[in-house]
Amino acid sequence: MKVGDVDVRRIGLGTNRLTHTRENVAFIKAAAAEGVQMIDTAHLYTGGQSEQTIGEALSPVPDGCIVATKGGFGGAGRGRPEVLRAEIEESLRRLRADTISLYYLHRVDPETPIEESLAAIKDFQDRGRIRHIGISEVGIEEIERARKVVTVVAVQNQYNLAEHRYDSVVDYCEREGIVFVPFYPLRAGRTAAVDAIARRHHATPSQVMLAWLLRRSPAMLPIPGTLSLEHLKENLGALNIQLTQPEYESLSD
Repeated sequence: MKVGDVDVRRIGLGTNRLTHTRENVAFIKAAAAEGVQMIDTAHLYTGGQSEQTIGEALSPVPDGCIVATKGGFGGAGRGRPEVLRAEIEESLRRLRADTISLYYLHRVDPETPIEESLAAIKDFQDRGRIRHIGISEVGIEEIERARKVVTVVAVQNQYNLAEHRYDSVVDYCEREGIVFVPFYPLRAGRTAAVDAIARRHHATPSQVMLAWLLRRSPAMLPIPGTLSLEHLKENLGALNIQLTQPEYESLSD
């Protein structure tokens, strides 16, 4: 699938628990070597250590790899232009990057119009410091308001086998050619149906839950988080699982 102008594999890596250790720097390097092409972080993750670790491991970012980060989280006032400008500059420094591949507005500020927040991000895009823009935890109305200000290439909302609140957003993104990035894709609890399908495919329950997301929509790009290379390889193995229509429907009920 394409994220902006880059072809990527449809399973990425979330890094909300990534701390700055030698082992984790090595892990991020190994993840990129394994073919992970979407690495997701945020200004607030682990107090900035996630971005710092990725910056040390992947500066410059390899061709065909996207490091996505986010800013503007924390409630009222966090989406003000001056706050976002400061966070973007800090993210650029931590990531050791001249340009951020994909930058999300992490949350819509209840006191700052989304248009004002995105205009601040667009200023960095216009100056070549941000390549593509996304938004997180939004409904269709907010996406459409955002698209009047910027080109939205990705929407990142919570979505998994048990959490379908954003079904309409998934379908909207598919129709409009926007990548839908579900966070907490594995938070859904295991069920008897998941376990049975996993046994049938000689797979793990996590692989089946990821395969369901991939089958749910061609716009879907899950970013399961892990600090384990073994678990990362397991997650990528979900790309090889083809659920049958009855299997998909049994999990969707």
